[in-house]
Amino acid sequence: MFTLDNITKSYLTASGRKYIFRNLSFTFPADKNIALIGKNGAGKSTLMRLLSGVDAPDSGVIRTDKSISWPVGQAGGFQGSMSARDNVKFVCRVYGFVGEEMRAKVKYVQEFADIGDWFDEPIRTYSSGMKSRIAFGLSMAFDFDYYLIDEVMAAGDNTFRQKCEEVFAQKLVKSKIFLTTHNMREVERLCDLVILVDKGQLIVYDDVQQGIEAYRKK
Repeated sequence: MFTLDNITKSYLTASGRKYIFRNLSFTFPADKNIALIGKNGAGKSTLMRLLSGVDAPDSGVIRTDKSISWPVGQAGGFQGSMSARDNVKFVCRVYGFVGEEMRAKVKYVQEFADIGDWFDEPIRTYSSGMKSRIAFGLSMAFDFDYYLIDEVMAAGDNTFRQKCEEVFAQKLVKSKIFLTTHNMREVERLCDLVILVDKGQLIVYDDVQQGIEAYRKK
């Protein structure tokens, strides 16, 4: 269960403070694969960051009794001067994995990414595709109740996307997702319901097709 209690979130811009959400209260339906859709700038990615704890609201509280991933495949949090191996070890320590458990996760990411000796070079020297491989592999190395998916399936070449989809399908056997994407086929394929993010409000559609139609009319 995820509950937003009187959430306000804003950003300071050159033209003044821009509010994404004002005093928003909302309870997400439990045990569903949820699509968060809306036009560019509606606040989808902001909401994902708030849910993951990557960003904090100006005021209000987010409550949950579930474990939730960081945005899957996000490479922005890597320390560029460190190798992929050392970045993976750092995340393992944050989540309390040491010793053999850490070694198993490092091996998983290394084999998934399949970038050879680059795995021990500084991440700042990587191409965007190499970073995507490490980022997605790292996300899949951990088990969460919910995974946050933000357009990640659009990254990489066809072979890499197929590899991502296969391992991700295994995760969905036991876990649920929050998905934000402009690809409505992915929404139809992966999600049980749609939440339309529009003008600072969240509108629930239990019928996925109705949600998609409402999005297309915006």
